[in-house]
Amino acid sequence: MNDNDPLSSLDEEGRARVSRMFAGCAEVVGVGHVASVVAGGPTHSGDDQLVAYIGLEPSGKAHLGWILLADTIRNMLDEGVNVIILLADWHAWVNDKFDRDMDKITLAGEYMTEVFRALLANPSEGAGAGQIRFLSASELMDSGRYWERVLRCSKNMSLSRVRRTFSIMGRDEDSSDHDLAAFYYPALQAADIFELEIDIAFGGMDQRKAHMYMREVADKYGWTKATCIHTPMMSGLKGPGGRMDSFDHKMSKSDPGNAILLDDDPDSLRAKMRKAFLEVGNLDSPVFEIAQHIVFPNLDSITVTPDPKHGEHSTWGDSQSFAGAVSDGTIHPLDAKMAVAQGLCEVLAPVSQHFSDKPELLAAMNRLTGSQ
Repeated sequence: MNDNDPLSSLDEEGRARVSRMFAGCAEVVGVGHVASVVAGGPTHSGDDQLVAYIGLEPSGKAHLGWILLADTIRNMLDEGVNVIILLADWHAWVNDKFDRDMDKITLAGEYMTEVFRALLANPSEGAGAGQIRFLSASELMDSGRYWERVLRCSKNMSLSRVRRTFSIMGRDEDSSDHDLAAFYYPALQAADIFELEIDIAFGGMDQRKAHMYMREVADKYGWTKATCIHTPMMSGLKGPGGRMDSFDHKMSKSDPGNAILLDDDPDSLRAKMRKAFLEVGNLDSPVFEIAQHIVFPNLDSITVTPDPKHGEHSTWGDSQSFAGAVSDGTIHPLDAKMAVAQGLCEVLAPVSQHFSDKPELLAAMNRLTGSQ
């Protein structure tokens, strides 16, 4: 066995399974734990069932980044992983979402559940292989053992160490000296993972600091260290800006004009894409990101249909050639934007259909967020 290769214990099919499980991830940290389970070793719980988890604050409308999360969930479900989506209601309360109104946070959690059901085509739900579970943090926290874990995850962690994780809440390091509860946030996230006996912790790259905090705690107590996987961050439609490590550039529900929301109607979607940053010769564009991470993985191709006066329609099968055609003038930038917009309309159609059967929930969420 090669100590430098955590997958060396696996045969060809085992390696392929891990590769399929984590396809599309920007980063995998500590893959050795999952590799050992695939090779026949114990899971975190000891029951031989790999369990993955993502914790999400119920805090607003869903945007395109959720599709990346759903694609990751689908990959793991297909490989027999049980996936938990933790509706982090008390975490949202700590983070001052909806003015700490738990009724509103609970409503947002119901909406979140239905979004993932829509994106995953109503997957089988339960604790078995290839099934998904929706749990609330309120349920998880109703245990003395949980709070013991929170204290253990906090012990001997300096305030400066905790401050370095504040980006997971969308806060600056110096923003919360008035708020003691905020300093428990990373310990809450770590305790979630240990209490649920998680094998795979996942989220966007903005959650990396929380996962590294968890792994540091695990080292301290000799607890199982979950493999951590991180999906790419989608840039806002205005394009790159700010420090990459602060994720100032990311698509966010807090700035709807800079994001594609999953319930945007086709006209709104096209209007937003028309304004999206795209500079000929510059491959660093949210239009190309959306094509690469959202449209191509779900539709396999993009069709460009320019005005007949300016060219013929064309079909592109990969993001690199599509972006190259814009750069060399084969595709006009506006035509590229409208082609990606059309692809998004097709990708998001199941979400629209799902909520057409739940108009009251969507209307309540619109009132809650001030959107139409």
